[in-house]
Amino acid sequence: MKRLRIRHKTGFRYEGEVTASYNEARMLPASSEGQFVLHSHLDISPLSSQHGYVDYWGTRVSSFEILTPHRELALTATSLVEVRDREHAGSGISWDDLPASAGSQVQYVEQIRQTRLTETDDEIAELARRIAADAADPCSAAEAICRAVGESMEYMQGVTGVHSTAKDAWAERKGVCQDITHVALGALRSIGIPARYVSGYLHPKPDAAVGETVAGESHAWVEWFCGEWHGWDPTNLIPIGDRHVLVGRGRDYNDVAPLRGVYAGPFRSELFVRVEITREA
Repeated sequence: MKRLRIRHKTGFRYEGEVTASYNEARMLPASSEGQFVLHSHLDISPLSSQHGYVDYWGTRVSSFEILTPHRELALTATSLVEVRDREHAGSGISWDDLPASAGSQVQYVEQIRQTRLTETDDEIAELARRIAADAADPCSAAEAICRAVGESMEYMQGVTGVHSTAKDAWAERKGVCQDITHVALGALRSIGIPARYVSGYLHPKPDAAVGETVAGESHAWVEWFCGEWHGWDPTNLIPIGDRHVLVGRGRDYNDVAPLRGVYAGPFRSELFVRVEITREA
């Protein structure tokens, strides 16, 4: 078990004065399997009242509006979370049982359908079919597919953007965790395995000392269903463990974007992001 303190600061600087903005933030984790939230808080500047709720996908949302003129919007989310290793079961249901199980509940059906961001091309779909044909069951196939996608792509910033699709990233064989996750989701869904996008944080240093603060990462990974949900990180080629802190789940990035909104003011704005993670136990 690890106890992690996460400080995530993000926001926008505008080239002129903004007269009003309306926003939603998804930056605070909730207690769930493998993690327990001891404390979490979101500070907003300029000062604003907040309305908190849990969205359709189970993610904590802070909704707020700022109606005073401002040139910068800054949010600081601070969380203290106990995280432990998750159990990763072996084989689950068989290929024969997968279609019926995947269609038995809405939560699975919703994660089979492709979105604009996860839609695959023929090459990705063929890769998934080839791996699945040699796999004994959907669980082992899903991990092999995610590993193949991660090994085929290079982590590189600046090649893609928030609107890039799985097809865009696969064509370049480069991207960030968001892109690699979208490619993996598209591959899994193309062969009928329900799979969902997970947003959260990753402590990048496995051997960090207690009290050590490091530059952390907003991160994305995959969960697939094969009798139960399994988490895997295709960017780092590792199962989800005590360095991953889950914030939200959805069909793709658009369902769990950390900060989104609209504003009245100048066209140009600059996004800033900084994540610091301290191991406290």
